[in-house]
Amino acid sequence: MHLPSFLWLWKIAAWSMGLSILAYAFLGMTGFWLWQVRNTGRSPIGVLLPRVNNIVKTFHYTIGITMVSLVLLLLAVGIVGTLGHFGSLGHSSHLVAGLIVVALVLVSAFSATQISLGKPWARPLHISLNIVLFVGFAWVSLTGWTVVQKYLP
Repeated sequence: MHLPSFLWLWKIAAWSMGLSILAYAFLGMTGFWLWQVRNTGRSPIGVLLPRVNNIVKTFHYTIGITMVSLVLLLLAVGIVGTLGHFGSLGHSSHLVAGLIVVALVLVSAFSATQISLGKPWARPLHISLNIVLFVGFAWVSLTGWTVVQKYLP
């Protein structure tokens, strides 16, 4: 197929990637807030208001679910678009970078569901995976840019 028939697909990918990075930034900010409250008993803006902390926690969970959905959408768009355009997968390191990011996001989301007093391993795993995810997003963005160049006239 020709590029114009796939243009709508690439627009979805571009918006999904941009929104995933924005979600990651919001998750970093709200995650720092929650960490600060947990370790000091105070919010980053001063006095801890329990209602505000609950709103931040709910926002963190909601944005996390949104990011997982966006990353899975990116995976689907990438597979469909690449198969439709090239007929096969694995034309660049973008596939490997993308699969690693998807795995990091899914394992991070799973570890988030395990955070509790009885599972002390979950929180450090969740935080560590999200630090590594920063490198993963950078890698997938750079390799994605090289892929985009293949589609441009």
